Amino acid sequence: MKTCETTVMDLFEDLLNGTAKIAVIGLGYVGLPLAVSMSEWVNVIGYDLDAGKIERYRRGIDATGEVGDNALSDCSVEFTADAARLREAKVFIVTVPTPIKGGRVPDLSHLIAASRTVAAALSPGSVVVYESTVYPGVTEEVCIPLLEEGSGLKCGKDFKAGYSPERINPGDMEHRLDNIVKIVSGIDPETVDLLANLYGLVVKAGIYRAESIRVAEAAKVVENAQRDLNIAFVNELAMLFHEMNIPTRAVLEAAGTKWNFLRFTPGLVGGHCIAVDPYYLTYRAEVAGLPSKLMSAGRQINEGMSEYVARQIVKLLLREGCNPGGARIAVLGLAYKENSADIRNTKVVGIIRELESYGIKPIVSDPLVDYRLAYEEYGIELVPLEHVRDVNAVVLAVPHRPYALMGAGEIRPHVRRARAEIHVRYQRGSSAPTVFVNRAAYRYWSL
Repeated sequence: MKTCETTVMDLFEDLLNGTAKIAVIGLGYVGLPLAVSMSEWVNVIGYDLDAGKIERYRRGIDATGEVGDNALSDCSVEFTADAARLREAKVFIVTVPTPIKGGRVPDLSHLIAASRTVAAALSPGSVVVYESTVYPGVTEEVCIPLLEEGSGLKCGKDFKAGYSPERINPGDMEHRLDNIVKIVSGIDPETVDLLANLYGLVVKAGIYRAESIRVAEAAKVVENAQRDLNIAFVNELAMLFHEMNIPTRAVLEAAGTKWNFLRFTPGLVGGHCIAVDPYYLTYRAEVAGLPSKLMSAGRQINEGMSEYVARQIVKLLLREGCNPGGARIAVLGLAYKENSADIRNTKVVGIIRELESYGIKPIVSDPLVDYRLAYEEYGIELVPLEHVRDVNAVVLAVPHRPYALMGAGEIRPHVRRARAEIHVRYQRGSSAPTVFVNRAAYRYWSL
């Protein structure tokens, strides 16, 4: 009988020659591109609980926008919502979301459910790798025990496990799965070798072998916590400089002439990574008895930016002699970031809700976001930009490419009594809201 070690050594060859399959569990912004890319080299089962999503994928409809309809139609992924199909696989890659719940503590429910589903399909010689963002220790303390309990197998003896954090950046056409260095880790060197070889099929930027699963888990949350803190710093600067009547953009450009200045810009911090991952680390810090004051302060600043922007809009309206209660405000962009259709944890909703608290009814438009999802998730009815007319202010909340290319000719028909040209500056990588208010002429404000 083959030992687990021998099976792991042989498994990569079995995958290449088609006698073994990979299963990707969770087909969102992370799992779908991975499944499609892997399918060029090995047999892939793409599993998701959402039968409607699976049906759309089978028809070649990519709602994520990360793969494209043509690539989806041409790929060989076996899409399914039937968990029984997972028994055909020997390698399982778990890419389910790990959000936060009430009290801003980690919500591992999707990860736990996925681990139990995989456990029911495990067989001797299998390998399970997690890509979901977690705090250090989750793979070994939560996931592996669930796999052992549900399968009756022993990790290290009967099956192997590893962790390889996802680094997908939705909407980013430059940094893709294939050109971002991939971190891999495992319970032993054989598992690390397998994952390095497997991911090496599709990742051309290189593989980094972390010295332990916990190191790989920690690296992922640190990546985004660091960005969160830096954005919080420039957000705080933006609020300060606004009160001092100093243009933040000009300050950052001047400071950026020094070689070691870190180039961050103010903006809304939403989505499922930067706005979520720090809470996984602060939670673990609390458990360890070492509360993180710095990360918590950064989160507090960034969480308050939606309300701050909305209040500035109201102030601008009042300065122009416009009663906020009767104002019509166009909000352009609902996604959590530019050039993405992803609306998970978008902070634009915070702007909308705060404006509504002043009696303002915002008119919201986004050319990339699915109208149905926007209504189901937030109760927001999106309208096409061409239907936005006669508003008192335009809030360019998310600088999608179509908006970034707009000039005075495109904006002018939407704002009452337009009399001036508009020059919009969008900084690459910035999600800073820009506001145009009009009475006698345009008044421009930017975070």
